[in-house]
Amino acid sequence: MKTALESRSSLESINERSSVVALQHYIHDMVVRRGFDKESPRDVLLLMVEEIGELAKAVRKYLGLKSDEERKERYPTLEGELADVFIYLLDLANLLNTSLFHALHEKEQENEKRSWS
Repeated sequence: MKTALESRSSLESINERSSVVALQHYIHDMVVRRGFDKESPRDVLLLMVEEIGELAKAVRKYLGLKSDEERKERYPTLEGELADVFIYLLDLANLLNTSLFHALHEKEQENEKRSWS
């Protein structure tokens, strides 16, 4: 039988309708459960930048751009790399005590006032 914490932090606790807040909670719990909770914001940011590089390779492969043919098949998948970047973004926001939902909402309120041409 799972404890309340295990139930909340299990993969079954999130789905395609989960809020950003729920995803941040899940990532926090997952990071603690897997023992990655000692990473600093700097460490997580650097790891995220590495993943962005892998995402760039996956996008190149997806778009059929020139790439190293010998390595091309070993390039990561687009979906997997997008997920990795998102996981690190959620983790970084948690470490910096930032609600991504509120940050997005506030930023979009500012953007709505801007003129886009």
